[in-house]
Amino acid sequence: MRALTKTVLGVGLAGAGVLGWASLVERNAFVLRRFELPVLPEGAEPLRVLHLSDIHLLPRQQRKAQWVRDLESLDPDLIVNTGDNIAAHDAVPAALDAFGPLLDRPGVFVLGSNDYFAPKVKNPFRYLTRHHAKGTGDTSRLPTGDLVHGFTSRGWVDLTNRHDKLVIRGRRFDFVGVDDPHLGYDRLDLVRRPPHPSAELTIGVTHAPYQRVLDAFVEDGAGLVIAGHTHGGQVCVPGYGALVTNCDLDTGRAKGVSRWWPGAGHTPSSAAPEGAAWLEVCAGLGTSPTAPVRLACRPEAVLLTLVPRAG
Repeated sequence: MRALTKTVLGVGLAGAGVLGWASLVERNAFVLRRFELPVLPEGAEPLRVLHLSDIHLLPRQQRKAQWVRDLESLDPDLIVNTGDNIAAHDAVPAALDAFGPLLDRPGVFVLGSNDYFAPKVKNPFRYLTRHHAKGTGDTSRLPTGDLVHGFTSRGWVDLTNRHDKLVIRGRRFDFVGVDDPHLGYDRLDLVRRPPHPSAELTIGVTHAPYQRVLDAFVEDGAGLVIAGHTHGGQVCVPGYGALVTNCDLDTGRAKGVSRWWPGAGHTPSSAAPEGAAWLEVCAGLGTSPTAPVRLACRPEAVLLTLVPRAG
């Protein structure tokens, strides 16, 4: 009996240690990931794209806000924001202040469910079931209009179910975006069209990387798709990776860069056909206030350097 008691106590202490690490240390251990993607025409100058997602900011999270503000030192050419910026009714001013000088740079954005609805306590085990992808939000609405106005008044382009373009250093880049697919707000019927012939690149932008959206973007000529939402799995198994993505994307693409082509499904990137698009999924910088833990999945922002395609 004494041995059993020691075993139970040991397991309990180990569990407490893991929980303490995940909730107090790792969820605040922000990191910048860097990737180089060959998506531009031959001879084009590189383009630096800063991708921010899933900040879930609360006004009291000043360390996180300052970390975001300091990303201005990277001197990005373009900001892509894939939503879930706020986590409370009074968080919009703090979020706009955190973006600070980044709002003066060319930028595009879409919204996530947590830009619309306040977080609520949920059973975390539901994410392990087939019903994990059904997001309906909470009835408590957030001041979404104030957030959108804060972005657009500084020049960022709202890609909510629409196309647009930006001319950056004299070069045209086209964008196609949708409202949050996790809530079923995406309207692909409004954005389907061929790419513009004068654009160096068409970039698809979505909060949640559902396969129907990825397929539509790539079928219509997007060479790069940028998404968030997954939190990289948030609570991962060391040495194995994500257990869930909170959508129908496979766990092998829960974060980082991979390849996507129409109908890719769960086929790995190693089987990608020639000319397949690139997909970048950011694990994000935050967590819901109701589940403030990260394990084997540090909070992140991503700096993409777009370079010419080989040959």
